[in-house]
Amino acid sequence: MVFVAVLGLAVLMIVHETGHYLAARRFGMRVTKFSIGFGPALWKHQPKGSPTTFQIGIIPFLAYVQIAGMNPYDEVDKDDKGSYANASLWARIVTIFAGSLANYLFASVFFFFGLLHTGLPHADLICNAPSVCVAPRPDGPAAKAGIQEGDRIAGIDGSAIKSWEDLAKAVTAAGQREVVVQIERGGQLSEKRMVPTEGKIQVGPHVRIWYQKLTISDAGLRSLKAPTAVIAGQVTAIGRWIRGKEKVELGGPGRMVSELSDAAREGIGSYLTLLGAVSAWLAAFNLFPLPALDGGRLIFLGFEAISRKRPNAKAEGIVHAVGLLVFLGLMAVVTVFSDIPHFFKK
Repeated sequence: MVFVAVLGLAVLMIVHETGHYLAARRFGMRVTKFSIGFGPALWKHQPKGSPTTFQIGIIPFLAYVQIAGMNPYDEVDKDDKGSYANASLWARIVTIFAGSLANYLFASVFFFFGLLHTGLPHADLICNAPSVCVAPRPDGPAAKAGIQEGDRIAGIDGSAIKSWEDLAKAVTAAGQREVVVQIERGGQLSEKRMVPTEGKIQVGPHVRIWYQKLTISDAGLRSLKAPTAVIAGQVTAIGRWIRGKEKVELGGPGRMVSELSDAAREGIGSYLTLLGAVSAWLAAFNLFPLPALDGGRLIFLGFEAISRKRPNAKAEGIVHAVGLLVFLGLMAVVTVFSDIPHFFKK
């Protein structure tokens, strides 16, 4: 399943770069290379009459298109109509934006086939006391302490628990110390001792999941709305994190592979739906106004549109190069301190 997950991420990268490629070609720019992965080429091919060399790199990570005149250190002929540097401002904006647009559009495609195959998920609460009736996450503190699906959490350290908000407050207040959880099972009360992990005992509502079959038109309408909902959820979560109201757990490529692998094991519908969510997430992430990302390049193009003066190309190149190094460094840190421990916990 790991291979299926990696293949899915590769498809999303290809979709993104194809967006850049098609837009550049539409405006007459010369794309010299379309690479899947980095490093020495394992395979390459240049179609007859095409300026583009298509290749697969030895390092299967990310993808990129190389457009003539985009490197600020290349010599640019002012009469070269196929150069990015000589293209109109509108052409350059569309070319940069097209990668995220492609991911956004394909997110709807993945959602459509996922919903059509599996249906629309619904969750029915099972217990008579649904607000505190739980299902423990595998290998979490609650599961290790012996809490089972359907158990009702009645109290923590003697304090009554009547809602999920009560539960969250009690567990958060405990920090890293051991807590005594009072549970009700089959009308009998008992106690379980556990130590929260990162302020959580890792339980969720005890629910029954069922799927409603959708018509092609229903799946189509929902798939058009789904990417927007994913991005709106992202923005909301980031806003809550900035205000200190929500803790965000960072994850890198390894975490994405892990989640997609789990979804693939559940079935093709779950896999395609999650792939759609990741595609929408990538569309939004790439538009963040950060160096090395498409959003960072759009900031410079926006400055040009407002000032009617081009930024210094070499200075912009340095900003993006430094941003890329920082980005890769952050990904390495997240992989070492988040992704790898996550694999060991599974």
